[in-house]
Amino acid sequence: MKNMIKMSLVAAVAVAGLSSTVAAKPLEEAIKNVDVSGSVLYRYNDYSYDRKGSDTANYYKIATSLKSQVNDYVTATVRVVASNASGGLVGLDTTKNSDANVGISVSHANFTVKTDAATVIAGKQGLTTPWTVAIDADGDEQTGTGVLALVPAGPVTVAAAYFNQSNLNTTGALKAAGVEDANIATLGLLGQAGPVALDAWYIDLSDVLSSYTVGAKATIEGITAALRYTSVDFDNNDKDNSLLDLKISTKIGPVGIWGQYAMTDKDGGTTALENSAKTAVEGWNVASNGKADLDMFGLGANMDVMSGLNVALNYRTLDYANDSEETELYTQITHTMGKNLVTYVRFGQYDKEVDNTETVDSLRGRLQVEYKF
Repeated sequence: MKNMIKMSLVAAVAVAGLSSTVAAKPLEEAIKNVDVSGSVLYRYNDYSYDRKGSDTANYYKIATSLKSQVNDYVTATVRVVASNASGGLVGLDTTKNSDANVGISVSHANFTVKTDAATVIAGKQGLTTPWTVAIDADGDEQTGTGVLALVPAGPVTVAAAYFNQSNLNTTGALKAAGVEDANIATLGLLGQAGPVALDAWYIDLSDVLSSYTVGAKATIEGITAALRYTSVDFDNNDKDNSLLDLKISTKIGPVGIWGQYAMTDKDGGTTALENSAKTAVEGWNVASNGKADLDMFGLGANMDVMSGLNVALNYRTLDYANDSEETELYTQITHTMGKNLVTYVRFGQYDKEVDNTETVDSLRGRLQVEYKF
């Protein structure tokens, strides 16, 4: 932690020093224009299996973002992460590995130009689409080099982007398909119709796939409903891949309740480039992505038992191709020690059957501590 803070300060001074040289400003003035933010995360997993012993591992991820206001219109951003190759957690199996250092890389290096007419981000940045996850404190991140533009157009905002390079071959569907790289073009419309937030997106990965997704979300009389439909066509086959996802939630006093249903096409269910993206459904141990002919049901409840302490119970069951079934049931206790530090403990059961044969019967526990600054 101390080393990371020192690294952040060194990087901030370096950026500020560069600004001082280029703009001929005093160092003290340049530092005032640098904002530092980030996160430090530690996780411990302990999985016990019915027939093959247990797995225990420590996980880490650290991220620091530096934003420097170059002038009235331009902001320079650098994001440095200590993570695995795909921007996710670094895991060290306690039964097989000794303690090791975590590698550091630059995941973002871009410039943002903001005017009344548009906001344009150019350079290395997170892939901000419904199919990808641009920034995640405890998961993989999809990044690319290119240009993203956000243009207000009356009641809607138009998002358009093109990337000639990405890290999609290190994670998600492209890694599974063995794709080295693909140029990415995407177009989105975001707007509001009364209480309903609407969005519609299209994406094309050259020689790999094309996809569209539409979503709607509204809160009426204390009930929130979110609906999304996604369709994906892969260039190398004629199988349909689609996902319909509906989630409803509400809160009654200190108790929150949610229910969810999702289904995929009988030919294919690969609808996202990352399991935790908006175009997929992910639980703790289960996910919709890549599962054809899927029916997924989920239920959950949580209660604030006291200030900063929440207790939750979550359940999901999946039925999909090849007579496969998955179920998870777990409880989570979350302690929020101020807005910057959140700790939770999970404990639950995960089971999987394929063709009516049990393949996984596992008790699972997790401790996670996350600090944001």
